[in-house]
Amino acid sequence: MRLLIGRAVSALATALIPTTITLAVLRATDDAGAVGTVLACEAIPLLVFLPVGGVLADRVRPERLALVTDLVRGLTQAAIAIELLTGAASVPRLAVLAVLAGIAVAFGLPAVPRLVVAVVPAPERLRVNARLGVATSLAAVLAPALAGGVVLLAGPGWAALLTAALFACSALTLGGVRTAKRPGAQHNTFLRDLKEGWGEVRRRPWFLTSVLAHGVWHFMAGLFLTLGPLAAVKELGGEASWVLIVQCGTVGLVAGVFAAPRLPIRRPLVAVQVGAALYVLPMAALALPASAWLIAGAYFVAMFGLGVLSPLWETVVAEQIPEAALGRVRSFDQLISFATRPFGLAMAAPLAGLAGARGLLLTGAVLVAVANLAAIVTFPRRRDQATTPERPKRVAT
Repeated sequence: MRLLIGRAVSALATALIPTTITLAVLRATDDAGAVGTVLACEAIPLLVFLPVGGVLADRVRPERLALVTDLVRGLTQAAIAIELLTGAASVPRLAVLAVLAGIAVAFGLPAVPRLVVAVVPAPERLRVNARLGVATSLAAVLAPALAGGVVLLAGPGWAALLTAALFACSALTLGGVRTAKRPGAQHNTFLRDLKEGWGEVRRRPWFLTSVLAHGVWHFMAGLFLTLGPLAAVKELGGEASWVLIVQCGTVGLVAGVFAAPRLPIRRPLVAVQVGAALYVLPMAALALPASAWLIAGAYFVAMFGLGVLSPLWETVVAEQIPEAALGRVRSFDQLISFATRPFGLAMAAPLAGLAGARGLLLTGAVLVAVANLAAIVTFPRRRDQATTPERPKRVAT
């Protein structure tokens, strides 16, 4: 229960940040470019330091890492609140604080899977991962409205202060979780540990092909989330159509996460890839173009697949990756996910200008389906065959 509450509070605090920062910077500068700068200052360090965070997650007890990283994020949000409440906010200082927050996220993210594995018995992990997924999904839905409401009523400084308080609560909650210390843990140099983590990935072709296919999905999601609002405004009757599509997707995501532990799934890895491949539906529907209701239905199905995917993936990876390497292996997974989605958002308009929005969406639909379904070929038929035998190490002469 402590784990679930801590992760839910942390997810809510994390989801508050983009809306709070966006409204805060716009009030301080009225410059959309400054908003992008501050948000990028959090995203770029996150990508750079994720592999470092993976190594650290395999060296440090996960609850301690969660405690420290949430405290750092809380302190950065408190500093932002002070900047805003005193009227002294400046883009350079906000950017520096965003950099510190991004580094803390990079150190904290790989620790979460290790914390779940250390606390939750294997038979209960799918159910717990589903509950964590529901909490995260609901946080993503509620946070923009909560942040916007606080900003309108009291100002962005108070929204940042609320975020800081939530991170403090999360740190105290997760920091109170107790995991057993791994006896006799030996650590090499950073580069050696990083290389060993990559070796664990290479010994599992199913993991590498799945992660790369998920990267294709994230890139295509970036395209859809950029081109979708434009198409809604121009062709589907306005902004209300896009709101309908997004809300149907949100409902589908929560429903999928809730259903995942209740479905009779015999081959979870196959279900994961089929869930990702379902994103072909809204991309193809948007390219046709279909009605807003049809696109919304397609997006509901796609996000339902993503909801099923998330807890299944978390559970299977935790089963198949040694706990001592889980932080490093998951950091590679998270790196691909966090890098490709913003890249898709950034490249949507230029690629649409070259190929046309409809052609780009149809091509993307084919690619997301082919990449994710083709990965199934590399999968073992049974869970206990998921790890290929380790090759004998060469002896230096």
